[in-house]
Amino acid sequence: MDLIEIEGLRLRCVIGVRAEERRDRCDVVIDLAVGTDIAAAVNHDTVEAVWNYRTATKAIISLVEQSQFYTVERLAGEIARVVLVEHGAPFVRVRVRKPGALRFADTVGVSIERSRADALARTDSPEHGAAVRVDKGQR
Repeated sequence: MDLIEIEGLRLRCVIGVRAEERRDRCDVVIDLAVGTDIAAAVNHDTVEAVWNYRTATKAIISLVEQSQFYTVERLAGEIARVVLVEHGAPFVRVRVRKPGALRFADTVGVSIERSRADALARTDSPEHGAAVRVDKGQR
């Protein structure tokens, strides 16, 4: 499987558990590695043969900038769902980082890997779309 890589997508969203984190949008940095077969594009050099990373990135930007999640884990999962379900990629690695989230650390984040089958199974689960609540003592 070949990879299309998008690195350092810097966006702003509401993310966090504490009230002060939810008051304003903050920075998140997103990296993607999208697994796909680029053989047709290599052999034919046509735009139609390429997985459309431009439209997928626009969808991710829209999702993130409108989101209000409690955790970077949930944000990463939703980004993966967009890439896999809405844009048909067979595999994705999503890394979401929140700069300044911890004192003395440059950034805190998560990295997840999902296949289209993983995303479709999660879409059918009863938890999909449910708000995740975290007690203050957990973070």
